[in-house]
Amino acid sequence: MRVLLLGANGYLGRFVADRLLADPAVQLTALGRGDDADVRFDLATGSPGALTRFLNAVHPGVVINCAGATRGGARELARHNTVAVATVCESLRRSGCGARLVQLGCSSEYGPSQSGSSTAEDAVPRPGGPYGVSKLAATELVLGSGLDAIVLRVFSPVGPGTPAGSPLGRLAEAMRRAMQNGDNELKLTGLGVQRDFVDVRDIARAVHAASLSAAQGAVNIGTGRAVRLRDAATLLARVAGFGGALHELDDPHLGTPPAYPYPDGCGAWQQADVRTARDRLGWRPRIGLEESLADIWMEAACRI
Repeated sequence: MRVLLLGANGYLGRFVADRLLADPAVQLTALGRGDDADVRFDLATGSPGALTRFLNAVHPGVVINCAGATRGGARELARHNTVAVATVCESLRRSGCGARLVQLGCSSEYGPSQSGSSTAEDAVPRPGGPYGVSKLAATELVLGSGLDAIVLRVFSPVGPGTPAGSPLGRLAEAMRRAMQNGDNELKLTGLGVQRDFVDVRDIARAVHAASLSAAQGAVNIGTGRAVRLRDAATLLARVAGFGGALHELDDPHLGTPPAYPYPDGCGAWQQADVRTARDRLGWRPRIGLEESLADIWMEAACRI
């Protein structure tokens, strides 16, 4: 099976590439902006015609799009997350390869949800910020393209390679600095937020399964269990061997307002309904949060 992977150098793309390379039946070609891509191409600025010519030359059976941007202004997000996907869809329509498209979406497309609820794929999307809007627009382009396509709406990724600027990455870095300086307390904000954390290696397994399946439409990829960031911080402290105290600066008992450290526009709660992934992809998460946090800590500790 010939697979064209877009965004192979990104946070999720690297693990998807590793998963695909472990399958002897896959012939993988990586396309991206970096020098280590097999073919250099910028989806945000490249023309559909140029990508079509490449598709006709490689003739992949599956195209997986992990490319995109998570930060930046509305214009930049639209260019990298929406215009780029429009280029992919148009190129596939023009090409004669007939490839299946696996698009990585995100839970930010749904926006805020009611505490205690599980968000299913048929929920009405109400993204709470420009990132979610740009990703929802991409999903609508894919699902309305007439292509053989599936969109995996990934919830909160965690595990090795977690960006240092992400909430869990910042938490690990703060804990590293506290231990390095001999501090016996750590002051944190936004610990009341609850998210559905799913390991990047499980996400890669889901992408692999989606590339082999005939399922179409949107499919949630999460664990089906929301975890309070406060509990994740406590678990990380145990994994790291941090014996100090964790103080919440936005403790409701102190009368201070909660801070939401996740710039995803999803408020205080998000949890996936993952039945569709189980039923249509045969996929279930395997890696627990403690293992994911241990890998985040191992990378942070190497910087001491």
